[in-house]
Amino acid sequence: QVQLVESGGGVVQAGGSLRLSCAASGAIFSIRAMGWYRQAPGKQRELVATISTGGSTNYAGSVKGRFTISRDNAVNTVSLQMNSLKPEDTAVYYCNLRSYSDSYWGQGTQVTVSS
Repeated sequence: QVQLVESGGGVVQAGGSLRLSCAASGAIFSIRAMGWYRQAPGKQRELVATISTGGSTNYAGSVKGRFTISRDNAVNTVSLQMNSLKPEDTAVYYCNLRSYSDSYWGQGTQVTVSS
């Protein structure tokens, strides 16, 4: 069983910054990638950013240049630094861990950006 615990969400004004963190624990084997997804009300869950074990990153076009994903493989944590936040970034942000056989999700953390 794998557990993902997110922290760092909150309310911020447009132009501000937040940092999300996710700690993975449990029976973790052969991690391929960790990342962040988000889901706004009435919309589908979408990719925000992912990072592979080797450090390769992938960002959604809407966050490229504003968000930075990082990872500490030694302690199985992944972070998302979010700068220049916009109201359209408002969503529940979910941490994801992908192994070669499974995909795991955190419970989600709310990010609200006020205009």
